[in-house]
Amino acid sequence: MKKIPIQFILLACVLWLFTGCAAVTRSATDLGLGAGGAALGGKLSHNNPMAIVGGAAGGVLLGEGLHYANGKLNDQSYQTGYDKGRSDAVKQQYWLYVSMQQAKAGSEGRVRLYEVHLPEQVIDGVIFKPTTQNLRIE
Repeated sequence: MKKIPIQFILLACVLWLFTGCAAVTRSATDLGLGAGGAALGGKLSHNNPMAIVGGAAGGVLLGEGLHYANGKLNDQSYQTGYDKGRSDAVKQQYWLYVSMQQAKAGSEGRVRLYEVHLPEQVIDGVIFKPTTQNLRIE
């Protein structure tokens, strides 16, 4: 019987992690990394049973760590999207009120001009003569 190289087994396990259904991913990851860790431990220690068990445990712990990190990233992405949605809803409400006020102001059509008298003043060495300006209020 021909032996399968350890690199092929590890590559197959890594590729297997990126395929499949989401419901089985956690079990498949733990199984694949546990088996890969056991195979690696056995290969490096010349089939020492303690190294095989340690490699399998290390593979499972690595898989659980990856799932934990992925879960944290998903939670953070969800919260970011939720905050963005709330922000968009508030902006939409604001612009709705602005458009309602503009429609109400447009129906009245009231424009007022207030005269503002500006005295003579010196700003940065420039002399401004007294003048009267109209301030438009809608």
